Amino acid sequence: MRATDDNVWKRWKARVNELKQNTYALYLASLDPRVPWLAKLVIGAVVTYALSPVDLIPDFIPLLGYLDDLLLLPLGMALAIRMIPDHVWQDCKARSHAALSTKLPRSYTAVIVIVLLWIAAISWIGWLVWCFFAEQ
Repeated sequence: MRATDDNVWKRWKARVNELKQNTYALYLASLDPRVPWLAKLVIGAVVTYALSPVDLIPDFIPLLGYLDDLLLLPLGMALAIRMIPDHVWQDCKARSHAALSTKLPRSYTAVIVIVLLWIAAISWIGWLVWCFFAEQ
């Protein structure tokens, strides 16, 4: 049973490292002039969210808290990668592999954007509730 646990742990670490490399490669792709502007828009959203210390769904919420990390982020990455020309993606991935350090940069701009999105969503919901009760 111990060997199985070690194997699972190794696969998990390999997957996390792959996500780190893909995040950095997407960042590099966002700077590449060969990438279409629509792909850059998707890449920007995915990378900003990946590097943001604030999650759309806070991690302390049971089950749902990790849903964005386990599903939304990989799906966003897959979409962004599909939008990049293959030869550009391979180039960015190779540069990412060569240059990636153990620590990824943090985006404080992303924190501001996500906090503003939360404030806007809460304000909108509050306005809807206010309108609903005002009609009563």
